[in-house]
Amino acid sequence: MLVSAKEMLQKAKAGKYAVGAFNINNLEWAKAILLTAEELKSPVILAVSEGAGKYMCGYKTVVGMVNGMLEELKITVPVALHLDHGSYEGAKACIEAGFSSIMFDGSHFDIEENVAKTKELVGICAEKGMSIEAEVGSIGGEEDGVIGAGEVADPNECKMIADLGVTMLAAGIGNIHGKYPANWAGLSFETLDAIQQLTGDMPLVLHGGTGIPTDMIKKAISLGVAKINVNTECQLSFAAATREYIEAGKDQQGKGFDPRKLLAPGTDAIKATVKEKMEIFGSVGKAE
Repeated sequence: MLVSAKEMLQKAKAGKYAVGAFNINNLEWAKAILLTAEELKSPVILAVSEGAGKYMCGYKTVVGMVNGMLEELKITVPVALHLDHGSYEGAKACIEAGFSSIMFDGSHFDIEENVAKTKELVGICAEKGMSIEAEVGSIGGEEDGVIGAGEVADPNECKMIADLGVTMLAAGIGNIHGKYPANWAGLSFETLDAIQQLTGDMPLVLHGGTGIPTDMIKKAISLGVAKINVNTECQLSFAAATREYIEAGKDQQGKGFDPRKLLAPGTDAIKATVKEKMEIFGSVGKAE
């Protein structure tokens, strides 16, 4: 059964580790992440962007697939199904479809409108026992066509949004989506520390987990980050393993063209990436 991310993230923040939120794009992705979480006894968040939701034929399809997998694969670890960077309309559609968690990204609105919309969604989620993530200060890089430069959030605005009763808060601390450029200045731990001091026990979220050095990730966790989003890295490892399979001509041997065979190396590569991340984040064994 899907659960809200609230309890897993509160435990993570108190225990100084982080839960990975891994974006899913299809059946292979969801299956690889769930099997790895179960094997490592780690709580996990399956994240779905609006683009991926559309690609998978809508949010109800995603909910049906994930619920079916939890049952058929006998998954016992806590799993949250979370809308990533949701619009106001997207958030409402996911609440309707049966997601257990949403992110409302109102960072491009002015602070008043961000507050008003977040407040309304907080009320709905509280009624339904769902968790909700809000964002302050846009995260750089590209996310479904939205490009931001890696801004640093205003700690006071973070407190304003945290006080609305959100479950977790994503604050820009110089992080970006996708691959990091060579001239990247690194994370602003000063900002992160200031935000944590104002928001107390609120679990903080780090977007753009791909390519941030391990020591920075660990430092961010020590400063209150309890949820780390990973997407690009799984896509890159999936693509590399698939390319290798085809370049080796394996799709032309026997029934190597069968999609179940063709997609297997990529699926295994996702599992390996997820395992590596869960070990770095410290969530292994935390669901036991």
